[in-house]
Amino acid sequence: MNVSDGYRSNWESFWRETSDEEGDAIWDSDPALTAGPHSDLLLPHAEAGRVIVDLGCGNGTQTRYLATRFARAVGVDLSDAAIDHARRATAGAAAEFEQLDLTDTDAVRDLHDRLGDSNVYMRAVIHQSEPAARPLVAAAVAELLGEAGRAFVVELTSASRDVLKRAADGPAGPPPKLRRVFHHDLKPADAGDEEIPRLLAEAGLKILATGETVLPQTEHFPDGTRIDLPARWFVLARE
Repeated sequence: MNVSDGYRSNWESFWRETSDEEGDAIWDSDPALTAGPHSDLLLPHAEAGRVIVDLGCGNGTQTRYLATRFARAVGVDLSDAAIDHARRATAGAAAEFEQLDLTDTDAVRDLHDRLGDSNVYMRAVIHQSEPAARPLVAAAVAELLGEAGRAFVVELTSASRDVLKRAADGPAGPPPKLRRVFHHDLKPADAGDEEIPRLLAEAGLKILATGETVLPQTEHFPDGTRIDLPARWFVLARE
């Protein structure tokens, strides 16, 4: 399958209306808060000499950081507009970018054929994918790993829904960056807590390490407190 036209259109419109300003997307966090500590959790299990593929890379902020920790970093995203952002911001940097629909199994297989067994970084992709697409997203992780790669996957938990509701229900309504997410009909924290590990297992992935964390956002509550969304992380290998 491929993602629906509506889902693709929502992401294209979101990224077209996002500026090149750092942090303009609500999840465009400083890598010191995200890909940095995530790499520290992955590297004890992974070979830094392998390429790492950043699935759902958006404007490439995390991919560019990953290029400093791994031999090569390739960012992929469903949205052509997101890839345009990433390439504009990456002149002279080591990271590479290309458009990829993770539900297109032939395209994912082709990427593995070109890169070989790879490490994977995936931050908050399954939880807002269309339900029918989620098993294929998990399968894409397994395909790219092959026998030797390792993955770091982090997804929002159901507790993040309460945080998002509190942010949206403020006196002035959702803060601007969160309002834009809702405006484009994106659905954060849509997957259940038990669904994520089940999908990973069904894709033939085994958990090497796991734990709880938060994903810091670039938006704040009215009192100035940063919005941090509860999440769970997994380090994975093929069974």
